[in-house]
Amino acid sequence: MTITWKPKTNRSEEAQAGGEDRLSMIPAWSVVLAIAVFAGVQYLFHGVMPHHKHEMLPMRLLMGYAWGTAFASYVLLVGYVSRDVKRRNMPAGLWMLIVGLMPGGIGAVVYFLLRQPALTPCPHCSTELTANVHFCPQCQFQLAPVCGRCFRGVQITDVYCVQCGHDLAEDHTPARLRAYSD
Repeated sequence: MTITWKPKTNRSEEAQAGGEDRLSMIPAWSVVLAIAVFAGVQYLFHGVMPHHKHEMLPMRLLMGYAWGTAFASYVLLVGYVSRDVKRRNMPAGLWMLIVGLMPGGIGAVVYFLLRQPALTPCPHCSTELTANVHFCPQCQFQLAPVCGRCFRGVQITDVYCVQCGHDLAEDHTPARLRAYSD
């Protein structure tokens, strides 16, 4: 069996294949604000704080970069949550309030623990589906390869089912799921 590998060339192909570019989820306003916050912290540590002790310069540099990076990262995290919460059809105002006001990043941890799974539309009937379904519950469109005997999920490169040993070549798999065949 020969498996050919085709590298993805751009973001649109990756998005069509089901992959997501996580960095594109961060909005531009969040990036600009994170840069401004980082620059503001640098100004605070290097422009506002007293400079009469020159032996403290390494500590000011270290603390300025550490706190600047921490605050800028938190702004980027809030930006990511602002887009992710809309993608998952959750109440955006409530989650932005929780993430923004809970101290020490606890709100972000709570968000990542309680967020709903991302929904994708069925290619056949546009019903919103979670990522772990193999068949659409509305139109029975097959979304992922399954064993014809035990109906458990299999990899598209498998020859036999790992659960029951069924020969997967006997199943009439749709052509869109037979990407790696001889």
